[in-house]
Order: sequence, then C-alpha cells, then structure tokens
Amino acid sequence: MKPLIAIVGPTSAGKTLFSISLAKSLKKSGIIAEIVSADSRQVYKGLNLLSGKVTKKEMAGIPHHMLDIVNPKRVYSVAEFKKDAEKAIDAILARGHLPILVGGTGFYIDAVTKGVILPEVKANPRLRKSLSRLSVDKLFAKLQNIDPARAQDIDKHNSVRLIRAIEIATALGKVPSIKKKPKYKVLTIGLDLDDVVLKKNIKTRLVSRVKAGMLNEAKKLHDAGLNYKRMEELGLECRYASLYLQKNITKEQLLSELEMAIWHYAKRQRTWFNRDKEIIKVI
Repeated sequence: MKPLIAIVGPTSAGKTLFSISLAKSLKKSGIIAEIVSADSRQVYKGLNLLSGKVTKKEMAGIPHHMLDIVNPKRVYSVAEFKKDAEKAIDAILARGHLPILVGGTGFYIDAVTKGVILPEVKANPRLRKSLSRLSVDKLFAKLQNIDPARAQDIDKHNSVRLIRAIEIATALGKVPSIKKKPKYKVLTIGLDLDDVVLKKNIKTRLVSRVKAGMLNEAKKLHDAGLNYKRMEELGLECRYASLYLQKNITKEQLLSELEMAIWHYAKRQRTWFNRDKEIIKVI
C-alpha cells in the first residue's frame, strides 16, 4: 500500500500550521508533500472566513487540494468526498509526492484512512419530506435512538446530515456494521491542546474572522442566492451568520453563542478521535 500521513484533531488545535510546517520540513529532506483537506465545510466555494479556510499566504507555496470544489447550494456527501479525495491522493502519489490528509471531520478522515465502505442507500423522498417537518432537536433525538454511535459525532444542528443518517439506518433496517478495506499505509498524528488554551484559540480565531469580514462574506453568499435555510443546514458559523442576518440574534449573541457551539463541536471531535488507538497523539 502507498503511504499517507493524516493530521487530525479538534478545531483550532493548530492542524493547518502544523501540516504546512511539516511539508516545508520534508521539502528540505527532498520529499515533496501536498496537502489534502478533510473538512466538511471547506469543500464549499465562498466559505472562506466562514469555514476558517487556509489562505494563499498561509499555504506558503505548498499545494492544497479539496478546497473550493462544490457550490454551497448543493449537499456534498461523505461518499463523494471519499471518491474525490482518493482521486487527489492517487494523483499526488503518481507524481512521486507524499500526500498529507488534514482535517477535523472524523467521518471524512476515516472514510479515506480506514477505507470505510459506505452503505449505498438511495434517497427516500417520502421519508425526507416527513423528517423535514421535524425540528433539529427531534431529529437528533431520533438519531440517538436508532444510531447512538453516529449521533456522538454528528453536528446536531445540521438537519441535512441528521436526515441522511436516519435515512441510512432506516433503509438498512438496523445500524450498519462498518466494513473497511484500507487502501493506504497511514500514519495518523493527532493534535490537541489543553482545554484553556483550546478555548482561547477558538475565541481568538472567531473574533479575528468576524473582524476580517465573516458576516459580510455571509451576506454576499446570501445575496448571490444561498438561502437562509441552506445556510443554517451548513451549521456553525453559517448557521449563526444566517440568524444574525435575519436579525434573530445580535452580534454580541452571535459571538458568545457561536463560541460555545464551536467548543461543543471541538469536544465531539475529540470524542471521535479518542476512540482510535492507532492515532499518535501530540499535545
């Protein structure tokens, strides 16, 4: 199997800078590395500040893949991500370079590093229409009942993902057992920080992005046709920006509530990665 390095961990733990520093260090040793993003929001075009996307300057000349590849109006599945990410990784390997998979979306990471075989379940329009009438709280409670393992990591405010997870479990009649067929020889490095430091990083990063124009970015996306319902489905920053633009919350509420929501998301990411004993942890 061909080599692949994966760098994982909660949001604001420093994965981006670490991966770029690693790639630059490897280059000094004659190894050319390219980075493949594994972030469920950074795949979308236009969500730069909203998803904390790496800038051209921060890339420092290191090639990055799986960024800005999908219109945010469209739902992008983990199955599509696996196919596209593996295509990018295989192209990097074909060039004789080393791929570095970087991100905090646990299901995306596992789909590639562990070769998770995803269940092929077609969309069920009737079920989706029925589920769409439920609040995110009721959807989350339903998922907890039928698939508690999936509920541990999912964004409980993301109705699209909740509905899809319920759809899969319902179609198969039970929670599917995960089948795996690894394609790469993977070294996975897990980054994390002390709670106090991580919380501080989350707050600093959020305030910085808001000051840089995150809410203006959200308004431009909405003006270009991204409706509020879809923005809320995208979760976290997009969800709270949507609420702010609709004047449902103040800027102060956005900052405080979003900071807490990101912290809870970081804890869910930790839970996902802590289950994997093959990850080499760096704290």
